[in-house]
Amino acid sequence: MKPVIPYEPWLVPIASKLRKSLTYSERILWNHLKGKALMSYDFHRQKPIFTYIVDFYCPELRLAIEVDGQSHIGKEERDAIRQEAIESFGVHFLRFDGLQVKHKPDEVIGTIIAWIESYEERKGVPDIVVKRREMCSKPRHRVEIAKKDA
Repeated sequence: MKPVIPYEPWLVPIASKLRKSLTYSERILWNHLKGKALMSYDFHRQKPIFTYIVDFYCPELRLAIEVDGQSHIGKEERDAIRQEAIESFGVHFLRFDGLQVKHKPDEVIGTIIAWIESYEERKGVPDIVVKRREMCSKPRHRVEIAKKDA
């Protein structure tokens, strides 16, 4: 089991508020990540890590994904310091421009998939993800099939 990354408890209500007010670009990306839809990985949105909140986080991959929109303009140095602090916990980063997510979401998803495939080649597929993929490939239970046919 991987070590838990610490976070400041006071960030929880802030993250909750941010989850309710995603930007348009964040919402587009979230629609591709939620519900373990992307290669059976579990992504969280607006996740507190250390003293920061990242836009999206996958604990199985220790991967943070940031969508840089208007709020990041002129704050590149602050973002670099923040990213370095989070990376010190073994978290990997992917960063996308909000306009890229908005206008070329397939490219963004392709980049994330390529990163995940590279990770799986180097480190293997986490056991929990293997189980999720097996569950998705199993035939549905007879009762579910009967309900659907009725």
